[in-house]
Amino acid sequence: MAKAYNKQPLGRGLSALLENPSDDIRSIEDKNADKIVGNIIELPIAQINLNPFQPRTNFENEKILELAQSIKELGIIQPITVRKTGFKAFEIISGERRFRAVSFLKLKSIPAFIRIANDQQSLEMALVENIQRENLDPIEIALCYKRLIDEVMLTQEQMSSRVGKKRSTISNYLRLLNLDPIIQTGIRDGFISMGHGRTLVTIEKKEDQLKLYEKILTKSISVRETERIASNFKKSKKSFIKKHQLIKPYSSELNKLKKMYNSEVKIKLNGKEKGFIIIPFNNIEDFKKLNKKLNGKK
Repeated sequence: MAKAYNKQPLGRGLSALLENPSDDIRSIEDKNADKIVGNIIELPIAQINLNPFQPRTNFENEKILELAQSIKELGIIQPITVRKTGFKAFEIISGERRFRAVSFLKLKSIPAFIRIANDQQSLEMALVENIQRENLDPIEIALCYKRLIDEVMLTQEQMSSRVGKKRSTISNYLRLLNLDPIIQTGIRDGFISMGHGRTLVTIEKKEDQLKLYEKILTKSISVRETERIASNFKKSKKSFIKKHQLIKPYSSELNKLKKMYNSEVKIKLNGKEKGFIIIPFNNIEDFKKLNKKLNGKK
């Protein structure tokens, strides 16, 4: 099988360091650490564990099989990155898909770039590596950013420099997590785009988000059209709230009129204090009864 990397054979000294527990490397300051850390070494598959901090949860079997076929034909183009966790024990930081593909092929070893890292550093490296991948969906990226904030305690400024993205870009991804979970799933499954999601998140109530989301799916509405609908919706909402705020001071007296005339009495304001009282009726008999009450007759 052709190899796509320059395999560095283990010399007698390096081999001894990996095999002898008394010379085991535990930190970057240890003697001979520079001979192992930062080097690409062919590691036995049996000594490598999966990363419990792996941000990615969805590994498509079909994609793994395709990668395995490529490795079978061409070899491993890019080594995985691991951290040393103990004697003859390593943990994947990045490259789990490659590791799974090699395991599927039942190969005994894999080239690995070795690092020394604690749990937090391992999580940060795994998250940043995932963010920089091209095939992550927007929600996966947003969740990576959130974990960097919550678990690694990075600010958006720090994340911006780590991943080479603008703060505004990071904020746009994080805001997607305010969407209803059903809509988030729709983005992950490719039913709607991130552009749709960014527009939907501007709508405050999740039930209103879902109504527009269903409309997007059933009528194949574009992002531009979604923006227009959302804008009109927010204007209508603001108008309703403003109208409600204007009517509120009259609510108590309005309820009295409704009871007095046994009717759904309404008011229409023409300015802050001027307006009309509207008393609806269903037929001529209703009208006569209202007329009597208005004239003080029983």
